[in-house]
Amino acid sequence: MLNDTDTFFKMLADRTRLRCLLLMQAEGELCVCELTHALNLSQPKISRHLAHLREAGVLVARRNATWMYYRINPELEDWMLQTLQTTLDAVRQSEPFVCDRQLLDNMANRPGLECCA
Repeated sequence: MLNDTDTFFKMLADRTRLRCLLLMQAEGELCVCELTHALNLSQPKISRHLAHLREAGVLVARRNATWMYYRINPELEDWMLQTLQTTLDAVRQSEPFVCDRQLLDNMANRPGLECCA
């Protein structure tokens, strides 16, 4: 997918996927448990959207024990990475990003010490 414009914008067109991507753009790598907490959505729903993003080549994943961590694929085309950064810059002070970020920042037991998933 790394150069498929249509697929890239289809991935951004879904609200849940966009919110996940913006949090990852701001934070770097995130665990599924962090995304479920920040977006206040079920783990199966978040995992389904992350699978779509991974299959499209927008995300890369790594497993650490039973937990899955996702980050934006660094091999995306430059214009794709710039689109994500420009979008983040534009919505940094807007909802739902502000609320998502606050929930993530206030999450107890964030990965690094111990994961809650």
